[in-house]
Amino acid sequence: MSDLFSAPPSPPPVAETPPRDVYTPSRLNREARMLLERGLPALWLEGEISNFSRPSSGHWYFSLKDEAAQIRCAMFRQRNVLARFTPKDGMHVQARGRVSLYEPRGDYQFILDYIEEAGEGLLRRKFEELKNKLAAEGLFDPARKRSLPKIPRRIGVITSPTGAAIRDILHILKRRFCSIPVLIYPVQVQGAAAAPQIAAAIRLAGRRAECDVLILARGGGSLEDLWAFNEEIVARAIYECPIPIVSGVGHEVDFTIADFVADVRAPTPSGAAELVVPDSAEWVRAFATLERRLTSTLRRLLNERIQRMDWLTRRLQRRNPRFELEQHAQRLDELERRLLRAMRHSLAIRRSSLANLIAHLRRCSPALRVAAAKGRLELARNALAAAMNARLYDIKRRFALAAGMLDAMSPLATLQRGYAIVTDEWGHVVTTSTAVKMGQRIRARLAQGEIQARVEATTTGENRQLRLLDDDDPNNE
Repeated sequence: MSDLFSAPPSPPPVAETPPRDVYTPSRLNREARMLLERGLPALWLEGEISNFSRPSSGHWYFSLKDEAAQIRCAMFRQRNVLARFTPKDGMHVQARGRVSLYEPRGDYQFILDYIEEAGEGLLRRKFEELKNKLAAEGLFDPARKRSLPKIPRRIGVITSPTGAAIRDILHILKRRFCSIPVLIYPVQVQGAAAAPQIAAAIRLAGRRAECDVLILARGGGSLEDLWAFNEEIVARAIYECPIPIVSGVGHEVDFTIADFVADVRAPTPSGAAELVVPDSAEWVRAFATLERRLTSTLRRLLNERIQRMDWLTRRLQRRNPRFELEQHAQRLDELERRLLRAMRHSLAIRRSSLANLIAHLRRCSPALRVAAAKGRLELARNALAAAMNARLYDIKRRFALAAGMLDAMSPLATLQRGYAIVTDEWGHVVTTSTAVKMGQRIRARLAQGEIQARVEATTTGENRQLRLLDDDDPNNE
């Protein structure tokens, strides 16, 4: 019975699914930006500028491209004010910066800290092309390089007679082994005429054979400054020279074609002087060894400190609010461009509407109706003139007919035929003999002139006669 009323067994527990970690686009872009900025160090980028723009904020936006790809770049105003030139489309540049991401649009971009024209890059390509060419011809072959004499009888120096390099070389030679004479071949070491002069000096020293070893030297400088020692004419003159040549051009980090062709390459002009003469004392060599070790140690420590400082700088930069400000500044520039486009679009719409209203106003203008009315008025005036002329002609014609008829019925015509018009003394026309009395004065109007008379007798009937008495006739009495 107890088993019948016992509770049913409970179902096995269901495993709970963990909640989803759902990203928003802004969170994804923010973390992607952090990964890019933390994962990639500051680097150099070379390419051609395109789509360069400079909004009112003063920031620079453009793309760097090569033959296969391109990347959007931004250089903010606090950085580009330090640039020595203003970029233009088509300009080839080298830029230093960091990889980042513009969060509002998710655009992958490169933020520049420094930019320079890439003329040096072109020279480096020419340097590599000539280096490969001469290496293929065997000019760099170590088997052909000659060893230096232990104690040369005379040392030749090919360099500028006024530069710092010759002073350093003479100083080192005097300090290390002052008894060896030195012969200087003065040449230009920079400029268009430098390479031919250097090659001519090397060939002259080889023909004269006055020296046991030659030093080809120049002080430090940029790649452009050292370019005379990268010319093919100099390299072939070194290769053909029968005297061993020590190349001491530039600083330790500078390499030229002359260094590869020469029998021995020295890091500096001073180093070349040290190589061609022996040391005067053992302690000087020991001191030099300690100096090199110390220099190496200091350089290593300095590099470690520099790396740590770079790491701390990047860490500080990641927490610097300037990055947020740069993002907002970039967003502000984007909004400014959108506002300008919207304003131009609105202005274009308003101009179109204004043009339509002007056209409509011109169509509704009373000037058109006035012009049409003037045309109709001119037609009506011409029609009225024609009608008036026709009417006048008709009236003249009718008047002429009426005048002819009137002239035909005029009493004047009758008077011309000998008839007269008789009126009484009051001017009434006398048409019957009974209208006058005996002795009454009357007048008879003729075709020409008038007769005054007095009635003498009257008759009636067909044979009536009217005697007219002239007032001046004495018989009237």
